[in-house]
Amino acid sequence: MGKFLAILNGAADDADKAEFTEQQRTEFMNAWAAWAQKNERALVDPGSPLFRKKVVTAKGVEDFTDSKVGYAIVEAKSHEDAAQLFSAHPHIALIPGNSIEVLECPPIPG
Repeated sequence: MGKFLAILNGAADDADKAEFTEQQRTEFMNAWAAWAQKNERALVDPGSPLFRKKVVTAKGVEDFTDSKVGYAIVEAKSHEDAAQLFSAHPHIALIPGNSIEVLECPPIPG
């Protein structure tokens, strides 16, 4: 079994986010919980939202913004299997343009 990091990318702008009703938020969270329950055997870390971002370079620490809005970590037999786990994730259908990147996290050699 391999380990894979899923990065959820959001396409919503502030106006899109403001249009969500409390009912839509609740329905989305329920759909997310149902997806997590269906895939609980694969979930190493169900993840969380990503906020307040900083980048560290040789020049120092700075705030930054990007489209990454959440993450999850799963185990799967292959990269393709890991990607398929996210094919029905409710994040994809929430806003047109949302996406999920699935990155392999191989063990450190040694």
